[in-house]
Amino acid sequence: MLLSHSLDRTDKNRREGAFGGGDAAPRAPGTAVTMMPAPSRQSLRGLDWFIFFLADVQTGFGPFIAVYLTTQKWTQAQIGLVLSIGGVVGLLGQMPGGAIVDAARSERLVAALAVTTIAFAALCYAALPIFPVVITAAVLHAAASCVLGPAIAAITLGLVGPVAMGERLGRNARFASLGNGVAAAVMGTAGYLISSRSVFLVTFALAVPALLALARIREEEVDASRCHGSVPREAPEAKATSVFSLMRQRPLLIFASSVLLLQLANAAMLPLMAGVVTTRSSQWAPVLIAACIIVPQAIVALVSPSVGAKAQAWGRRPILLLGLAALTVRGLLFAVVHDPYLLVAVQIFDGVTAAVFSVMVPLIVADVAFGTGHFNLAQGIVGTATGIGASLSTVLAGYISDKFGSSVAFMSLACIAALGLALIALIMPETRRSAY
Repeated sequence: MLLSHSLDRTDKNRREGAFGGGDAAPRAPGTAVTMMPAPSRQSLRGLDWFIFFLADVQTGFGPFIAVYLTTQKWTQAQIGLVLSIGGVVGLLGQMPGGAIVDAARSERLVAALAVTTIAFAALCYAALPIFPVVITAAVLHAAASCVLGPAIAAITLGLVGPVAMGERLGRNARFASLGNGVAAAVMGTAGYLISSRSVFLVTFALAVPALLALARIREEEVDASRCHGSVPREAPEAKATSVFSLMRQRPLLIFASSVLLLQLANAAMLPLMAGVVTTRSSQWAPVLIAACIIVPQAIVALVSPSVGAKAQAWGRRPILLLGLAALTVRGLLFAVVHDPYLLVAVQIFDGVTAAVFSVMVPLIVADVAFGTGHFNLAQGIVGTATGIGASLSTVLAGYISDKFGSSVAFMSLACIAALGLALIALIMPETRRSAY
């Protein structure tokens, strides 16, 4: 089966050491060690396919909403209002969503409820595209997404443990990327051959295999304490950190700031480039933009597991520097490259950045927050920074492009990415731990 070698290696690591860390450095005297049985192949496969089908379910939203509501004679102002309300709920719900997952006794149940809610929202879109129903669906989808991301990371941490988490997160990113690609193709075909409404019916149907895959993960193999980043039971002298202490942790604040700068630089690059390509070649623009989306997804699918493994071998900072350096180079190239086909090649750098941060965000949060009991709340803090950066990015880039031209806008975004690179290089401490 696809990717079985990586899974077998993870199984081997889990058998060789505490929390799956067979390759970890020798532990210092007095270090607490919690021996957990290796997760079964069934649970690991269940997580694989849950993430794959979940990517399918999530792909049914976003651009498809705008297309569908346009066919239902909605104005662009109404569509913008719906998307903005969903965005605001998604931003404000990041920290409460993480806190909910921290408080939950079963992350699998939280994930199942979130998937069910998203499926219901998709059904609402398809069944009754009137303003009150669509607004309700947008709010439900955004709220469910706020708990779904932390729940997946929590299940991963509870299943394989902190030391093995890097490689497992890389595998998660690979299956998510594959799911996104397959779903985009299936839903695009359904929308073309049937109707734009069918996209949401497909989304609803795909929630079923996602829930079945989630059910394959054995509840008893997902350690509840590790899911929340709690202190080991074998270290009774250790105490969970308060929420206020967590929010004052220097590495977490620095990392959240770097993620904000990353999103501020990154979120507007592809939309801005799409506008430039459209003005130069409107006939080929849809094909070129599709290629610009597919290329990074392919890179993520190929290299994400290696990112997780190297992060454990080399440390977190070198990998973060690589991701931000790739984003900086991408912005500079967008500013000077004019050939539409070369612009597609530039998107390779986007794939590198996406592969790095899809793995490193939950991994570094786990490093910083493990032992506090608030792992998922910490994810919410970083998620809020992500949302703020992405929200401001398009406004900033659009203003600069209108005033000074697209080349200056791309250069400005590259400078923001370089600022994030400097923040990691000069201030961010290494967070990798050899033992937990």
